[in-house]
Amino acid sequence: MEGLVQKLLPNVITKIPDIFKATGETLIMILVAGLISFVIGIILGVILVVTREGNILENKPVYFVLEKVINITRSIPFIILLAAVIPLTRAIVGTAIGTKGSFVPLVLGTIPFFARQIESALSETDKGIIEAAEAMGSSPFEIIFRVYLKEGVPNIVRATTITFVSLVGLTAMAGSVGGGGLGDLAIRYGYQRYQVDITFVTVIILLILVNIIQGAGNIIIKKTTH
Repeated sequence: MEGLVQKLLPNVITKIPDIFKATGETLIMILVAGLISFVIGIILGVILVVTREGNILENKPVYFVLEKVINITRSIPFIILLAAVIPLTRAIVGTAIGTKGSFVPLVLGTIPFFARQIESALSETDKGIIEAAEAMGSSPFEIIFRVYLKEGVPNIVRATTITFVSLVGLTAMAGSVGGGGLGDLAIRYGYQRYQVDITFVTVIILLILVNIIQGAGNIIIKKTTH
């Protein structure tokens, strides 16, 4: 058995510590960037919904500006965004390479996508419930927390799951320009040194991460759907 493994995965055997380290870096990138993007994305998504025409805090200038900024940011390919924000990344975290240097572009690349997902999720809230809350004298902020966010939990979880799955792919792309993690490992060894088994293993690990995220999301959706 050992001989078969050695034959099929010769480079993986010698790079096990590096693989564990790269997996840990990818997890840190997902968790840190994901948490920051979740908080900011929820806020922006809520603002997009409530300031839209006909909604509880209608504000056309705010909605127009925020929507345009999100649309413009979303239209920038992530690989270009990585290079474009290098000065900003260095100013915020002190470096543009490694795991630490990947946080800023990952957050900037994820927030617009997640904000749109949240906007879509909260837009599905039953208008009748909102009108009933207004009739009972609920303030806009009470409606946001007690109606939009509370009633939209399953859709928010679904949006979060989609975003985190997307974020796994972005971390791999960040690795292609020295961002660390599994993407960096695959580029340095699998691509530049033609160690195909390293690429194969990194792909398998990324697939496992995606399936864990999707599975956890599906479980939470089932438990929160009523």
